[in-house]
Amino acid sequence: MSESKTFPGDRIASIEEYEAGHNTFDDGSDVRAAVIGTTEIDKKQRLVHVNYPGDVSIPKVGDLVIGTVAAVLGSMIAVSIDYINGKQKNSHVECICSTRNLRKRTVALVNDTVCLRIISHLNGTIHAGIKEPQLGVLFTKCVKCGEKVIQMRDAVKCTGCSWIDDRKLSTDFGNSDFIKLSGE
Repeated sequence: MSESKTFPGDRIASIEEYEAGHNTFDDGSDVRAAVIGTTEIDKKQRLVHVNYPGDVSIPKVGDLVIGTVAAVLGSMIAVSIDYINGKQKNSHVECICSTRNLRKRTVALVNDTVCLRIISHLNGTIHAGIKEPQLGVLFTKCVKCGEKVIQMRDAVKCTGCSWIDDRKLSTDFGNSDFIKLSGE
């Protein structure tokens, strides 16, 4: 094993030589560092990792993540990741999730807690999906008055002002275990 200091985006190896491991990503031709740290090359398993002294963890393709919507853009949302496969992470790495092919006017709003599945790492960006039934909004509040909401089929209704709002709700919407995870 060899070690060296790397910074995010640094080329570590060619994808023909090694596969991307922990805290690295494959940009299509090279394996690059996703965090500042020490590069570890495992020649036996043909893997490259970056060891970071803090708690930064980059989710892998297929991982389930829970996070808070940080921004809603035209056809995508940006999510700050709080949990990866049920384990809390304090690094607040962000991912983006396309909402283009969903038949919802409003998939999620800023500060909603959502569950997503990581689908790819492309050009240093983490991409997630929200199409599966268990993926979507886990917790939200009324956009008008901030009160608690209840589920009504594909929408949520405020218990205070009766405002009804459309969302892409998870089949686990309102599940108290996820609410505890989100810190609400």
